[in-house]
Amino acid sequence: MHIATYLGLLHGGENALADTYDVVRTGHADEAGIAHTCRLLAAQCRAHVNALAPIVERYGEHREDEPDRLHAEALPEARTGGVGLLRDLQDLLLLATLVDCSWTAVCQAAQALHDHELIAVVAACQGETKVQQGWLTTQLKAAAPQALLVAR
Repeated sequence: MHIATYLGLLHGGENALADTYDVVRTGHADEAGIAHTCRLLAAQCRAHVNALAPIVERYGEHREDEPDRLHAEALPEARTGGVGLLRDLQDLLLLATLVDCSWTAVCQAAQALHDHELIAVVAACQGETKVQQGWLTTQLKAAAPQALLVAR
């Protein structure tokens, strides 16, 4: 079974997303709403990793190293200024979307396997990931006019 590959993608993706929320929180600490929510969302991603632990024990985990393709990798540092925040939010949204797509694939496998435990984990975690995507989209929309149209 290749579900172990997608469990590896999820594990790596959720960890990269959590780490990137931490980088953005630290780099944009002057943006109180952003910093506070990034701290909460990083913890949420780490809870997703913990929820996956019993599933990984059952099916295993295989991590692919695909440097020439899109893969989840945390930002090494936050950018500065308004445009930097906008780009950091965009990177977070891309990572969250990659994680969401991985949850979708695992959900389909869980349904085919009739694995009710995995279906419940996917429902909870993917639901939270979709909320993260919505929040990130809203923040990106709010930050764009100021960052792109105000001369600094």
